[in-house]
Amino acid sequence: MKLNLWPTIFTAILLCGLPTVVAIAAEKSFELTVSAGEHDRTNTPVKVLIEAPAEAKSAVLSAADGTKLTAQLTAPGLLSGSSKTGRELHFVLPELKKGKSIKLTATVSTDAAEPGFAWKATAGEFAELSYAQRPVLRYFCRTFDDSTKQSRHDTYKVFHHLYNPAGTTLVTKGPGGKFTHHRGLFFGFNRIDYGEGRVDTWHCGGDAHQTHEGFLAAEAGPVLGRHQVTVAWHGKGKKVFASERRELTVYNVPGGQLVEFASRLSSTVGKVKLDGDPQHAGFQFRASQKVAAGDQKATYYLRTDGKGAPGETRNWPGGKDTVNRPWNAMSFVIDDQRYTAVYVDHPRNPKEARYSERTYGRFGSYFMYELDEGKDLEVNYRVWLQDGEMTVEQAAALRNDFVEPVEVTVN
Repeated sequence: MKLNLWPTIFTAILLCGLPTVVAIAAEKSFELTVSAGEHDRTNTPVKVLIEAPAEAKSAVLSAADGTKLTAQLTAPGLLSGSSKTGRELHFVLPELKKGKSIKLTATVSTDAAEPGFAWKATAGEFAELSYAQRPVLRYFCRTFDDSTKQSRHDTYKVFHHLYNPAGTTLVTKGPGGKFTHHRGLFFGFNRIDYGEGRVDTWHCGGDAHQTHEGFLAAEAGPVLGRHQVTVAWHGKGKKVFASERRELTVYNVPGGQLVEFASRLSSTVGKVKLDGDPQHAGFQFRASQKVAAGDQKATYYLRTDGKGAPGETRNWPGGKDTVNRPWNAMSFVIDDQRYTAVYVDHPRNPKEARYSERTYGRFGSYFMYELDEGKDLEVNYRVWLQDGEMTVEQAAALRNDFVEPVEVTVN
């Protein structure tokens, strides 16, 4: 659903992750009141859409006690709405107890932004995001090559790799290994029907495949790194039947990697029915092949009802908790190091969301949806990765920050 929340006003409230615009005229400073709402907040990413001066390049926040918070100005995110002049102001709120609020002064400046995230692309291969030279995320976008069976296999889909928090190893899987079609952070469907018949952009058999078509935008600064890319979905006769704008954002928060996935998929051929099954459709996370090749009994799932037994999985159409989960978490081991990944679904995403878990390291959900020209599909997820184990309360806090964000009033 597309919302237009862009009145020209001088006060804005950030609600449910959809910010409104605040005009700042010629001033370089303005006041914010940040309210925690119903949840305790710790290292929470915050954004508010403002109408900042065109020449502004950086921003800093100051509390009454003199505490400084680094901020970053960006273009509006993919699902933020539409504005020719709006800018997003981002910062990370260190701590705020539920029911409490804090006043901050934001100062925008023409000074260069502080260093932090940086993008580096290798044409026809990949684009990599780093923070202070520590690898964080890699977008695998090799030019599609069907000259041989092997080259087609290696290039028939695009996906994002995620590094461990230290930046020393990839925790996600690429081509090859157990179920080669599972790769990193990936989005696709294995049963897609439209006028030309049925195609599968998960296994990418026959003519079906996905291709990187271009970089639309990139942001890099002290608070986040983000890019938008366009991905073509090819079906019968290798013709494009849908076009996707895919956006990945990584936030600079302590303790792990916080990644946000956003996508807008548009049909180019009229009605397109997206369907599949929990193992081969939707937005999914696949851990390194080392998980599949290692002791899979070390893998367990953390859910809203607590820590599952090692090696135990729940899959749709099992119990009622296999659909519409607010979050799900997988704890796994790579090279004797335990990691936990949390998958957070947004309630605005299509439902019924049907979940799948595998001890070899893949989990996620899918749904059914019918595209049409003028009826796009928009989805939004977050993934958190950290060293070690987590509690239910910690995972739930990630969900709260995403689904019930802090409230920001700008004066």
